[in-house]
Amino acid sequence: MSEPAPAVTRAFVLAAGLGKRMRPVTATVPKPLVEVAGKALLDHALDRAAEAGIETAIVNVHYLPDLIEGHLARRTGGPAIQVSDERAALLETGGGIRKALPLIGDAPFVVLNSDSFWLEGPAPNLRRLIDAWDPERMDALLLVAPTATSLGYDGAGDFVMDADGRLERRGEREVAPFIYAGVAILQPGLFADTPDGAFSLNLLFDRAIATGRLSGMRLDGQWLHVGTPEAIRAAEERVRASARTP
Repeated sequence: MSEPAPAVTRAFVLAAGLGKRMRPVTATVPKPLVEVAGKALLDHALDRAAEAGIETAIVNVHYLPDLIEGHLARRTGGPAIQVSDERAALLETGGGIRKALPLIGDAPFVVLNSDSFWLEGPAPNLRRLIDAWDPERMDALLLVAPTATSLGYDGAGDFVMDADGRLERRGEREVAPFIYAGVAILQPGLFADTPDGAFSLNLLFDRAIATGRLSGMRLDGQWLHVGTPEAIRAAEERVRASARTP
């Protein structure tokens, strides 16, 4: 009888980016502290992590880091926060996590983009993702949202998904039914033999695809792409509309 998979209790929150597409808002406020529906995007992410049973969250900082650290210091409730300092150099998504691996440890962990924002369905999506994690057949499990119904997104999508949940990249000049929603569970071992310095998580996603170990779980609800000042207003209107819906 196999041992049960260890609980996923740690998270890494990507909060170091420059937020260029959100200018002029981000000229003085880092994107993770931009408010949507009365709460900073970073707090939306951390509150959902706490609700899903995450005990410790590592948050990386680079752009306007003092503002983010001050905001984190004023938070109450879980999860416990540790800061990974990237003031010296912006390391992108993969490099930032690699730098923080000593804080993350050896167990599978959640990674969240600090601007990942969605309306929940009947069951909380992060809890569903953790419950679906299967280290026997996965190196990475991505939360993916339907391309056609994601508010504020006008791209061609990222992935196709088979009946078993395995993901493949969309073909060139094709449209894919799913977009990466900015939330995943990763095995720390994926970072073996990764380059020093900056690199994207896409490198690791492609490695997992090559071994058939990149899986996806469809978001239940609606993903809201909060990438521009205009998108903030659209997202807030969608939140208000959902609150009015019985």
